Amino acid sequence: MPDTDYLDKLSMFGIKPGLEATAELLHRVGNPERELGFIHIAGTNGKGSTGAMLECMLRGAGFTTGFYSSPHLIDIRERFRVNGMAVSDEDYLALSAELAFAARAESDTGKSHTFTYFEFTTVLAAMIFARAGVDIVIWETGMGGRLDATNVVRPIASVITGIALDHQAHLGNTLSEIAQEKAGIIKPEIPVFIGEMPQEVHSLIVEQAHKLNCQYYDLSPEIAGEVAHRTLNGRTVQEFEYNDRKITLPLIGGMQRRNFRLAAKVIEQLAPKLGIDIDLAFDALPHCRWPGRCQQVNERLIVDGGHNPDGAEALSEALLETFPNEKITVIFAGFKDKDIRGNLQIFSKIAAEFVFVPLRESDRPSYNGLELVELAKSSGVTLKCSATPDLASALKEAYAGSERKVLVAGSLYLAGDALKATVDPFGVLNLV
Repeated sequence: MPDTDYLDKLSMFGIKPGLEATAELLHRVGNPERELGFIHIAGTNGKGSTGAMLECMLRGAGFTTGFYSSPHLIDIRERFRVNGMAVSDEDYLALSAELAFAARAESDTGKSHTFTYFEFTTVLAAMIFARAGVDIVIWETGMGGRLDATNVVRPIASVITGIALDHQAHLGNTLSEIAQEKAGIIKPEIPVFIGEMPQEVHSLIVEQAHKLNCQYYDLSPEIAGEVAHRTLNGRTVQEFEYNDRKITLPLIGGMQRRNFRLAAKVIEQLAPKLGIDIDLAFDALPHCRWPGRCQQVNERLIVDGGHNPDGAEALSEALLETFPNEKITVIFAGFKDKDIRGNLQIFSKIAAEFVFVPLRESDRPSYNGLELVELAKSSGVTLKCSATPDLASALKEAYAGSERKVLVAGSLYLAGDALKATVDPFGVLNLV
């Protein structure tokens, strides 16, 4: 019987920056990461979406892909995707039990280690992908970069999507400090791909690339011409021209076009080395899925897990562009360590009203609905604000009250709960 309790017990150890424990655990299971090619992605926002596009394009071009991302929305197996599919329950249980045994073993170095949840899942991901014979792994940092557990690998490319204020308690209080942490994923002589960001932090990343003798690449040129929207398989997609190709992208908004430009640059530059058929890669994009990030579940419900003002701004811009002249009922929840005032002020541009809910229990303090009502009023929000005891009540109230679209936003925890309540879990896990 597999030991399925070990990983749950690790959550109590929280965040522990540093690479030594992860390297030790990889050593104990035979260093599976050495069998794999990684595209390592860091950034404040856009990591997941950029990674999802890269994974989809590489798979479309015939590669066997792995995708390690966090956190999960419904089931932990979402963190470990092989060819777009969550790892099977059988493989997850078997390999996590094998890793738990190794984690409990005595170290042959004589040092004692206590492993965190993220260190364990990072090593588990390498094991899963190596056993599956994956060609290329999209390898997303959890937080930061320099001391993130994922930074134990030597990748074939490093990608930094963007820099904004978030996780200041761990990464620093300025954009420059945060950029230095993200730039820690850059490795000597490995190409670096840089997303859209303020010039001051772009310069810091370029400087680090120069120090390590790395070729660096900026985004492909701005998308020129008209952006059209249509419905495809029940979802709104955006369509535009890129290098004389028609691109159909199921992820909406200008932020996703920027993420596409970064992903496209990676594919184009790696194509000669890896033998990527670019036409096949780009033709696969209509199948791209990234659950919980501006995800249109049905005609009325949109779910997004963004939790900082930079992400809220991108989401608001996407909704204004895609659904002009529509106001939306916003169901919102948030943790107390996030800039909730900033988020609410941004969402006020698209909202008809706010319905506030508490988050499910977590080890992090969060606001209840009534606290959010008062916070909204003190932040200058003049729209109708109400509180409900839970998400189910909020959804029922929003659907009964009008025909408006409904946005669930403010936290990935809330996004996961919304999808669990409204979507077949295997539809999410398998990204179909």
